[in-house]
Amino acid sequence: MKITGVETFLVPPRWLFVKVSTDEGVSGWGEASLEGRTGTARSAVVELEDYLIGEDPLHLEKHWQMMTKSTFYRGGPVLSTAVAGIDQALWDIAGKWRGAPVHELLGGPVRDRARVYSWVGGDTPGKVMEEIANRKEHGFDAVKMNAPGPLEPLDKPAAIARIVALASSAREALGPDADFALDFHGRFSAAMARRVLRELEPLKPMFVEEPVLPEFIETRLAEVTGSTVIPIAVGERLFSRSDFLPALRSGIAVAQPDISHCGGISEARRIAVLAECFDVNLAPHCPLGPIALAASLQVAFATPNFLIQEQSAGIHYNKGDDLLDYLVDPSVFMYKAGYCERPVKPGLGIEVDEAAVRRAVEVGEHWRTPHWQHLDGSFAEW
Repeated sequence: MKITGVETFLVPPRWLFVKVSTDEGVSGWGEASLEGRTGTARSAVVELEDYLIGEDPLHLEKHWQMMTKSTFYRGGPVLSTAVAGIDQALWDIAGKWRGAPVHELLGGPVRDRARVYSWVGGDTPGKVMEEIANRKEHGFDAVKMNAPGPLEPLDKPAAIARIVALASSAREALGPDADFALDFHGRFSAAMARRVLRELEPLKPMFVEEPVLPEFIETRLAEVTGSTVIPIAVGERLFSRSDFLPALRSGIAVAQPDISHCGGISEARRIAVLAECFDVNLAPHCPLGPIALAASLQVAFATPNFLIQEQSAGIHYNKGDDLLDYLVDPSVFMYKAGYCERPVKPGLGIEVDEAAVRRAVEVGEHWRTPHWQHLDGSFAEW
């Protein structure tokens, strides 16, 4: 079997799908969605096509090594995302060729179902409670929400009070038998994060995500994790095992590799094994499309230290387009009591609606990262 083509599809709301075709009629799908930079990631996929044409798609590890290392300039979000999309597609082909879901190729399932969480929005306690009530009606017992909007490096007590009020409303709406997580989104300075985390401790969030920017993992993250009993999670902007190592050493509780950013299934699996050595759980980052979610779940079902899976159904980013729009059979992502059943179909376990994808290409993808400013007009983290 030989690879005959690599196609890319920029589709709404902000996703890049990759299709790898072979001379045996078996094709695989992956997702190389790099939010706000999908066109750049697409160019990187096109560059990798030259190497892949004519190769055996089943030589997955060889291809991962060649795609990541056979250039003088390595790593980073763009190349790692391009490799991730192709890697997912090759695993999809391998599973279909062997008539098995990918998790069986990764050593077999270690669980029957995977817990998932849903996003909630809301800038007021009332709105947060309303959205959580809606998610509970759909069976979810875990949600995640953004903690602040734009935040000053050392903001006023009122800003802290607003964050705590939103978190308090989430705990009130959920009660003690459900979970919420807070995404700090790298908007906090380390000092501000320590101040807010202390106030949040009585509310017992499941975890707080990205309390400091990735560039401060080496210098500040350990002091943040050491200042609180709240589990700390990072990883969506880390792209390799070597990127994760200092975060793991800093005392995080949850690793969040994004399977469309960290080099795909191949590297996500290795990151999970490394995290297990540090008594760290895996909660793959995935506010993306159906292919990324399917790939994430395949890893989840074969990973002993898996905790919970993010998914984007109903997320506020996806205006007009949603997770299930590009699937022939969306029932694979019909969750029951906050869990996803183990997929049994070969490959990634989904069937992409190629006709819908090709129609969506005519619309295209134009999502861009918002631009925020501090009160003085200087750059603020989004």
